[in-house]
Amino acid sequence: MYSINRTLVVASLAILASGCAREAAPVRTALTDDFGDTIAVGTAPKRIVSLNPTTTELLFAIGAGPRVTGRTSYDIYPKEVLAVPDLGPGLRPNVEAVLNTHPDLVLLYASADNRDAARRLRSSGVATAAYKIDRIADMMRVTRALGRITGDSATAERTVDSVQATLDRVRAQTASLPHPTVFWPLWEAPLLSVGAGSFLHELLEIAGAKNIFADMPQPSPTVTFEELLRRDPDVILTSAKSRERILNDQKWKTLRAVREGRVVVFDSAIATGPSNRVGASAVSLAKLLHPDVKF
Repeated sequence: MYSINRTLVVASLAILASGCAREAAPVRTALTDDFGDTIAVGTAPKRIVSLNPTTTELLFAIGAGPRVTGRTSYDIYPKEVLAVPDLGPGLRPNVEAVLNTHPDLVLLYASADNRDAARRLRSSGVATAAYKIDRIADMMRVTRALGRITGDSATAERTVDSVQATLDRVRAQTASLPHPTVFWPLWEAPLLSVGAGSFLHELLEIAGAKNIFADMPQPSPTVTFEELLRRDPDVILTSAKSRERILNDQKWKTLRAVREGRVVVFDSAIATGPSNRVGASAVSLAKLLHPDVKF
């Protein structure tokens, strides 16, 4: 009798444990992208086409780089990405070319130009997510989302924490320093400036500077040279090639910053979008703007 009861108890416990195990099994969940579409989070994708240089960088940063099987013509970071097949532009991509790579995940930039491509890819049965990454907070959010989608959440979280720690450190070091006014042109004809809607504006503030066009909410507003002259920035940030042209242009010489040689070269590649490099970019920018301070 004891033996039978003991067998029944053991069997009951086994059934109970089995039921608990089934209840504790991971539930397939979904994320919403910046088009408002959902993407299932379950089996990690093995073949990823990233048609946004920023998401490409983030995939490599969180350890999913080896799974990237397609990129845009504009992807240059990290250097390993150059070995990935080039599928052309990231806006209005060639959907057939993308499908020919047999991806199980496609990442797009969430602009109106890509809405049709997203629909066509989804209708072909390919998981597709589109993200608009214009600010530093966007980069943090999307890094975490990519971590969940690819199964690299822990690495994604470490990436976010590392970037945030660097940004916080630079901000703290520059908080009490004089903040020069800066003009950061993105294009010269027409003249486009970094505006408050860009992560580059955020970088300027973190690095201890004041964006001369901080009152303009757009990412890259068109400005007039007359208004630039009136605002009279302390420093102009530009590329090496543009610096020589600016320094030798009579019109630009009407600006005090040009006459006094405060035209500073900064790596223009960072302007492609906020990635995991923004922490290092903040350090580099702070060193340029405050050369007497150790960062």
